[in-house]
Amino acid sequence: MTDRLLRSMAEQDRAAIVICDLSHRVVYMNPAAVRNYAKWGGEAILGRSLLDCHNEESRKRIREVTEWFAESPSNNMIYTSHNDRQNKDVYMVALRDEAGKLIGYYEKHEYRDRERAAFYDFTRSLI
Repeated sequence: MTDRLLRSMAEQDRAAIVICDLSHRVVYMNPAAVRNYAKWGGEAILGRSLLDCHNEESRKRIREVTEWFAESPSNNMIYTSHNDRQNKDVYMVALRDEAGKLIGYYEKHEYRDRERAAFYDFTRSLI
């Protein structure tokens, strides 16, 4: 796949996608993430350390997870929390290069509510 296709896929996703490099710098936020984190600065978070956006306990956990990712190419996804209000599970996912070397990570949101749109409803977009 091309970078253009992958970027478009992330841009169209309704779930927030925040990608960080190994120094914990936010290198990408899709539009859903910009909206989701608006009260914390939204797009202004880009280029900042993700650690600056969290409390000490969360910073510790993020460091532990990235260390675990680095231990083995098979350590790729970990469950981090559940949000009752939005009925979603949150995961951290390792990003690796072609050789399996850890190059970053992202936060993945999986919503549990059933879709309310009708099947194949061409009258409106869900995004």
